[in-house]
Formats: sequence, C-alpha cells, structure tokens
Amino acid sequence: METFVLAGGCFWCLDAVYRTLDGVSDVVSGYTGGAVPSPSYELVCTGTTGHAEAVAVTFDPDVIPRDVILDVFFTLHDPRQLNRQGADVGTQYRSAMFYTSDEQKELFEAAARRAAALWDGTVVTQIEPLGKYFVAEEYHQDFFAKNPNQGYCMAVAVPKVNKVRKSYAQYIKAA
Repeated sequence: METFVLAGGCFWCLDAVYRTLDGVSDVVSGYTGGAVPSPSYELVCTGTTGHAEAVAVTFDPDVIPRDVILDVFFTLHDPRQLNRQGADVGTQYRSAMFYTSDEQKELFEAAARRAAALWDGTVVTQIEPLGKYFVAEEYHQDFFAKNPNQGYCMAVAVPKVNKVRKSYAQYIKAA
C-alpha cells in the first residue's frame, strides 16, 4: 500500500472522486502545508494558516497504477488556477502535492509535466515535502456520501466524479 497526499481545491471533491477508484482503500481529508499547529476547518478557511485542504489517498499500486492516481488528480481539478478552484479562493484551495520520499517527488514532477502538456503548458501545482498532516474533523470524512444532495456537492463534486468516471472507467469500483 502507498499513500499520496494531494491538494486540489476543496477536499470534499477529491475525497468523492478517489473513493470511487478500485484499489483505493482509504481517503482521509485533512490539512497540511501550513504553520499553525492543530488547525481547525474554521481557522483554515480564514486563509491565514498556510494550510491546504488535502486528502491522503491510500491505494494498492498493484491494482491501480501510481500514474493513474496522479493523472486523476490533474483531471479532477484545474492546476492552472493559483490559490483557487472555481469560486473557492485562497491558499487553502491551492493545487499542491506533498511528497514523503525522493521517489514520490519524481513521480509528482513527472505527473505535473504530463499535466502541463494537457493544460497548455501552464500548471501552478506546488510540489513540496509533506510536513505534519492534520486529519480534518469527522464530518468532512466521506462528506459527499454523507451529503449527496448538499448544494456544493451537486454543483461541484458531481461533475468531477462524473468526469473521472468517464475518463477512467476501467478503474471505477464495481457497484
């Protein structure tokens, strides 16, 4: 098993998408990349902590390749938007990848280069070492499944889930 920590806007969307993929055993929403110890959602939302909303995606690379996990990341958000995703604005919504080894750093850099070719060469995704990862409050975990009719989920998460299901159909978990 391997874990990638990725940030690409609101963690609810990343969580919703990665949970649909075969070989993904766990997705944990949290905060990383900042300087404030033990941040809360309310504090991170102020944009003053330096933390990004992120997900720790644990998967089996024998079932779903590392490159697929990373290509999905660059499919489900717009890595050209600096410190935002759509209407979500602030450094907490930045595009970032947090590595735990030199191998992960190389994988992340290669994925960013592949994405740049698809996104007109403009990718602002930060690639940085993983510091402390703070698990988000329980109500953020598996948020989409718990709140499928919530407005944000319907307007933002559902299109992302559908886009990934279409593009990566062979990796979607059987119902």
